Amino acid sequence: MSIVLGASLGLGLLLMVSPLLWPARGATTPSRVTAGGRIRDELRLAGLGGVPFAVVVTMLLLIAVASAAIAQAVFSLPMLTAVAGALGLLLVPLLVHRRASRRRAANRAVWPEVVDHLVASVRAGVSLPDSVAALADLGPSATRADFQAFAADYARTGSFSVALDRLKDALADPVADRLVETLRMAREVGGGELTSVLRNLARYLREDAALRGELRARQSWIRNAARLGVAAPWVLLVVLATKPETIAAYDSAAGSVLLLVGVAVSIVAYRAMIALGRLPEERRWFR
Repeated sequence: MSIVLGASLGLGLLLMVSPLLWPARGATTPSRVTAGGRIRDELRLAGLGGVPFAVVVTMLLLIAVASAAIAQAVFSLPMLTAVAGALGLLLVPLLVHRRASRRRAANRAVWPEVVDHLVASVRAGVSLPDSVAALADLGPSATRADFQAFAADYARTGSFSVALDRLKDALADPVADRLVETLRMAREVGGGELTSVLRNLARYLREDAALRGELRARQSWIRNAARLGVAAPWVLLVVLATKPETIAAYDSAAGSVLLLVGVAVSIVAYRAMIALGRLPEERRWFR
């Protein structure tokens, strides 16, 4: 009976991991596509869209090696060296994510103004391509560079659809996706209600930005508490590690296990606190 139960358990586990071990030929799993798209969006929003991915990976490895070497030279403790290398490996992704989040928040605040400019241009009788290209000079400063690239693409190719696709990739924003697809539909099939749709979109964006701003202000203490709670024990450990007796205490099997448990608890606690204070972000459906 035990052999049958063990075989059933093994078969069940094999079936669970089989889509990852043997994916369908010629198909890409949705999770991988989503992960790759998110990484590209983060790099574009952080201003690193033109940097090759191999360069980013090389920088990750160099910073990790440098962090580990500094920790080894200062503390001469293998476990702290490994922890420093892991933190160095995460430094660039954290900085990229933080910069991308700031850019996304800044764009969310200016999208209503972009839509208002489009409504004014359309009501004045300006064509859609010229209305979008005019945002390179009339639009908010945070998005002018992307619309300048759109104007250059449209002048070079003469294709409104191709220029919109490149603009959507450069902006890497859910609101931009909806706006671009609305303009594309109005261009291709006509849009007598385009101004009404854009005005409703601008009103919704203003209400959403106001609500998110209020919630972020109220929940900012959660993020600050998470950062303080994670950083405080490790700062204290670094201070104590300047004493030889502390190094000797952690340079043992029990000390290594304690450091590993501390790293695991810090990561889980930080992620839990951030999850409690995170607002749901819109997903990009029109890639």
